[in-house]
Amino acid sequence: MTTATRSTYAGTLALTALTPIVWGSTYAVTTELLPPDRPLFTALMRALPAGLVLLALTRVLPHGKWIGRAAVLGVLNIGVFFPLLFLAAYRLPGGVAGVLGAVAPMFALGFAAVLLAETPTRRKAIAGVVGVVGVSLVVLRGTAELDLIGVLAGLAGAASMAAGTVLTQKWGRPEGVGPLAMTGWQLTAGGLLIAPLALVIEGAPPAFDAEAIGGYLYLGIIGTALAYWLWFRGISRVPATSVVFLALLSPVSAAVIGWIALGQALTALQIVGFGVALTGTVLGQIPPRAIGTSTDPIAGAPARVPANA
Repeated sequence: MTTATRSTYAGTLALTALTPIVWGSTYAVTTELLPPDRPLFTALMRALPAGLVLLALTRVLPHGKWIGRAAVLGVLNIGVFFPLLFLAAYRLPGGVAGVLGAVAPMFALGFAAVLLAETPTRRKAIAGVVGVVGVSLVVLRGTAELDLIGVLAGLAGAASMAAGTVLTQKWGRPEGVGPLAMTGWQLTAGGLLIAPLALVIEGAPPAFDAEAIGGYLYLGIIGTALAYWLWFRGISRVPATSVVFLALLSPVSAAVIGWIALGQALTALQIVGFGVALTGTVLGQIPPRAIGTSTDPIAGAPARVPANA
């Protein structure tokens, strides 16, 4: 990469990193402001209104093969991910629920090998292991009580997000369609999937108070429409396996918010774990030495790097 290219690459990553930082606030907002024990309804309120607003603003609808692709991406990135995210958030302390998302890079490396024919580099494989070590330090040895369903939901949500991130890069976007329209497609598709499930499983919507309205508005506008626009924009410009390592910032953000705003205690071991997770984030962002190939593949053959990196 040239100096200018590296600067652009770093700038894109820095802007995209705002997304997981904002996502880290989801857990505090969910537990403190929203009606309790309504993960499906909360996921619906986060996705569908934002998606419909973006559709109205962009006035672009998918057509042809993109109807199916938008549906698949909407299911993975929104329709499955959101309910699992909120289920974990309701059943686990914020820092623990957030740090489970740090496993997403490991899933993404596997999905990229299958879907993008990318051989994982040693550096990214090490970064993924470092991230898992950080997760282990926080989750397995932390003082917080763990809930099996919450843990499984968090891990499954990470896998869904990783698959959606890799597929988003594999398929790209239709010519002339920007990331804002793509965000609207996926939020709407995911929201439409969640709506009947929320009605059947959780029943009628709960009563809203001022705090709940504020929480839903924050999640819909800042935590979803804006955050996902930045996320999909980043995926279109740098490798998905680099972008997904930014998810490691979400547990760090969640833990800091939990500590400052909610008074949640952090042990020394948990703090070390967050530091390790942050190290994994940095390792996962180091760009390849040359666009188009990686000089550090595990198997010895050049690894494919998307041309839009």
